[in-house]
Amino acid sequence: MLKLCLFICLIHWVKSDEEKKCPEFTDLNIGNALSGTELQVQLLLYTRENPNCSERLIENNVTASEYLNNSKKIVFVIHGFRPTGSPPAWLGDIKELLLSSEDINLIIVDWNRGATTVNYITAVENCRKVAEILKNYVDQMLVDGASLDSVYMIGVSLGAHIAGFVGQKYNGKLGRITGLDPAGPSFTRQPPEGRLDRTDAQFVDVIHSDSDALGFKKPLGTIDFYPNGGMDQPGCPQTVFSGLQYFKCDHQRSVFLFLSSLKGECDIITYPCDSYLDYKRGKCVDCQAYQPMSCPVLGYHADRWKKLLIPKTSPTKAYFDTSDRHPFCMYNYILDITTWNKNIRRGFIKVKITDYAGNTVESEMNSEASTFQQYKRVKVLTGFYQDLDKISKISLTFSTKTLLSPKHKLRILQMSLKSLNNPERLQLCRYDFVLMENIELTFKPIPCPERGYMKRELLVT
Repeated sequence: MLKLCLFICLIHWVKSDEEKKCPEFTDLNIGNALSGTELQVQLLLYTRENPNCSERLIENNVTASEYLNNSKKIVFVIHGFRPTGSPPAWLGDIKELLLSSEDINLIIVDWNRGATTVNYITAVENCRKVAEILKNYVDQMLVDGASLDSVYMIGVSLGAHIAGFVGQKYNGKLGRITGLDPAGPSFTRQPPEGRLDRTDAQFVDVIHSDSDALGFKKPLGTIDFYPNGGMDQPGCPQTVFSGLQYFKCDHQRSVFLFLSSLKGECDIITYPCDSYLDYKRGKCVDCQAYQPMSCPVLGYHADRWKKLLIPKTSPTKAYFDTSDRHPFCMYNYILDITTWNKNIRRGFIKVKITDYAGNTVESEMNSEASTFQQYKRVKVLTGFYQDLDKISKISLTFSTKTLLSPKHKLRILQMSLKSLNNPERLQLCRYDFVLMENIELTFKPIPCPERGYMKRELLVT
C-alpha cells in the first residue's frame, strides 16, 4: 500500500514538473537545415511578471493568456533566416534589455521551423505565411482592447520584411516597425508592397549594416541609419578565412547596435545627410534644423526624434561612425580651420586631445582628404573612442600622404574644435600658427570668443 502511494505521488510530481516546464525557442541543427523544415510558428510571451519563463500564446485563443495585458505596449521580435537551426545568439539579451527598459508585453516570434533550411528561397516564401499568422494573433488582441498604436515590431533580416507585411495588412497603422538590416537578396528589386516600406507603420526606422551583401541598400523607412556608411563594420573580419563570422558579422552588427541603445551606456548620435561622403566632409553635423530633438539617436529611442522641416513623403538618411566593439559610441568633434596659404594644399589632419589628468586620445576616424584654400573655411570631422571632458592640450599633424613630393606647410589663420556630442561645452580656439608636414604640433587652446566678436577681430587684422 505504501509503495502504491509513493508511486502515485511520484507520477503526480513528474506531471506537475512537466506542466511547469517553460516553453522555449525551437532549437534545431544543421541536419534539420539539410532535410528542410515545415513552417510552424509559436509566440512566446514574456512580461515583467514572467521574465524568465515564457508563456506560449494559443493561436486561436489569445485571450486565454495569463500574462498578456493589452493596455500596455506590445513588442514583437521577429528573427530571420536560420541556416544552422540554432536559436539567435542575441535572443536572451534583447529579451532582458527590452523588459528592463519598459513595462511591456514582449513576444518572441519563433518561426525557426520554416526559417531553418539551406534553401533561402523557401524561407523567403514563408515570410508572407508568417505575417498572415501574426495578423491572426494581432486581430484577437485588438478585439480584447489592444491598440494598433501600441504595436511595435522589431524585425531582423527577413523578419523586417515580415513586419512590413503585417503592417501592410493594417494599412500602415501599426505604431512602429524597426528593421535591423532588412534582407537584400530576393527583395532588392521588389516594389514597396513586396518588402518593408516606410508606409507600413506610423514610424519606420531601419539600420543598414551590410548593404553591400546580405542587407538592403536603399532607404526603406521614415529614417534609415547607415553606420560606417552601411557596409563594412569595424571589428568584423575582412577575409573569408575567418569562417562564418566573415559572412554574418556585418549583418548582425545592426542587432548589436540596437542592443547597445537599450543598455544606455551612451547615446549613438547620428547625422541626417544625403551621403556618407558629405557626412565625412563635415557637411551635415549641424542638427539645429531638427530641433527640439536635435540630432536623431540610434536604436530603441529613435522614435523620440521627429522631423519638422522635411516633408513626410521624403525619407531621411542618417550617417555616423562607430567604434569596433560595445558600446560602439564615437565622440565626435568638428575641427574648423581657415588657412592663409597662397597655394592650394590638399591633405589630412590628425587630431589628438589631452585632458588635465594627462589622458590622451587620438582620432580614430578615417577622414576624407580636405582641400585648403586661402581664407576658406574647412570642416574636418574627427572622432574618438573615449570622451575627455576638460581638454588641456590639442595636437595636430598635417600630412599629404605622398612620399616623393617635398614637405609642405599649412599656415593656419584660425582653428576651432567643437564637441558634437556635447555642444554645450566650450568651443576651443587657436590663431596664427604653422603646421609642418608630418610633424606634430601641440598647443594649449583658449576658449573661442563669441562668433560676432571673432568676425570683428578678423576684419581688424
